[in-house]
Amino acid sequence: MTGPQSAELIWLVLAMVLVGSALLSRRWSLTGALGMVLWWVVIFAIALGLFSYRSQISSVANHVKSEVTGEARQQVEGDTLRIQKSLDGHFWVDGLVNGNHMRFLIDSGASVTAVSESAAIGAGLNIDQSGFPMMLTTANGSIEARRSNIAMLEIGPLRSSDLAIVVSPAFGDVNVLGMNFLSQLKSWRVEGDEMILEPA
Repeated sequence: MTGPQSAELIWLVLAMVLVGSALLSRRWSLTGALGMVLWWVVIFAIALGLFSYRSQISSVANHVKSEVTGEARQQVEGDTLRIQKSLDGHFWVDGLVNGNHMRFLIDSGASVTAVSESAAIGAGLNIDQSGFPMMLTTANGSIEARRSNIAMLEIGPLRSSDLAIVVSPAFGDVNVLGMNFLSQLKSWRVEGDEMILEPA
């Protein structure tokens, strides 16, 4: 008898012993006894199922949590960073901007990394307010933006120092990791539902 079959037999015996002891300790009608037996069988079947598939349930729970809370799903393998595609079809990554947590949408169509004004202020970035703002053309039209830079950007095992960025309130709550970061890497590619980033 294999391991899983032995475990199921042990659970069944324990269930029968427990149900039997409960029935012997009280006087039950036949209908009540059968109902009680059925409920105990259901309870033990659920418990056995949860125990048998605990790793899969944990994986699903973590996946749901990451989608609900907005956490990026990323895994480090040596110096390589692997990022799972989100349900919205994009790749999101968590990073540290001068030691402050920040979440980025990876966009190879963006030439420069862009940070929302609220995130930039929260991270203590110096925003260049001198002169006229620069104009950027986006999918939603032209917007005004200011220049800034990130002294140290950490994305898992990846590092970038003195990274030029643009800051604008028009970005809303979205921060975009653009090509000026991706071009510093040895390689970046998409394989199925996974993006793989390798440092230079």
